[in-house]
Amino acid sequence: MPKLWNETIEAHRRDVREAILDTTAELVAEHGLLSVTMSRIAEKTGIGRATLYKYFPDVESILSAWHQRKISAHLAELTELRNGAGDPGERLEAVLAAYARLSRGRFSHAHPGHELAAVLHRSAHVTQAHKHLRDLIKGLLNDVAATGKLRDDVAVDELAGYCLHALGAASELPSEAAVDRLVAVTMAGLRAAV
Repeated sequence: MPKLWNETIEAHRRDVREAILDTTAELVAEHGLLSVTMSRIAEKTGIGRATLYKYFPDVESILSAWHQRKISAHLAELTELRNGAGDPGERLEAVLAAYARLSRGRFSHAHPGHELAAVLHRSAHVTQAHKHLRDLIKGLLNDVAATGKLRDDVAVDELAGYCLHALGAASELPSEAAVDRLVAVTMAGLRAAV
């Protein structure tokens, strides 16, 4: 087959896969996890059930793939901020603020709901993403430590864990202003004593 034909087929497959992921997340958000079936997903996506089964064996695998895509996008965003402009402290604050906002948005309309947390967060990709995130924050903390502006009475690994746990609380905060205060308190706790 010509290269253009292969590229067109691959693009079509990617588009169908993305449509399946998006449709499934929408259905779960609208109707709840238990009401979503493979038949319903196929119908709403506009494909046949047989086609859907060529892509995914069940609803849980679709949601896992959707969640993995979401996590990858979040990690890419945080990595971009880590590599952005500014001194290490500014970049650390930007990453922590973005992570807190992502944590707050976890259970918004963009996420299929609380009932999925147990299913989605036990996956291997979540464990790997969490390690990647922790390493990203540790790297930034080491960069800040090199400037002498990071407290030195607590190991960087522990500080990274503290940051992740503290900012995870953003999921329960009522406003962006509360998220900003949480980030400010977290940053204050990281600074070297003067």
